[in-house]
Amino acid sequence: MKKGAVKELQLSALQKAVLCAREAEERKALNIVLLDVSQLTSFADYFVICSGKSSRQVQGIADHLEGCLREAGIRPLGMEGLKEGQWVLLDYGEVIVHIFYDPVRGFYDLESLWADARTVHLEGQDMPQLDRDVVKQ
Repeated sequence: MKKGAVKELQLSALQKAVLCAREAEERKALNIVLLDVSQLTSFADYFVICSGKSSRQVQGIADHLEGCLREAGIRPLGMEGLKEGQWVLLDYGEVIVHIFYDPVRGFYDLESLWADARTVHLEGQDMPQLDRDVVKQ
């Protein structure tokens, strides 16, 4: 492995989704919801939906999440809305993270749009460990 390269953690889709939710929680994200959409769509297995009280908090949550996953060797396939901070979408393949400015979340109401999705309760879900000293080689 090249010096300075980051070894990618091998996480299941659920572990990656739980990691995203927990890292958002660390930045005081509001109303975190984890939806299993694997039976409803082919483009993702899980949605993580959360909110911030301001556009700056939304941006901070997104930056924190992207940085933590990058340290684990996991890069987003796409990132939208960071500059505006109203609705940031981080696409991690099987996991899509939606971070809303709180009033905007109510307008789009993704939870109702995906009402047939199973809600995954974070309590009891093991948190993947990001040992930042071990991850960096």
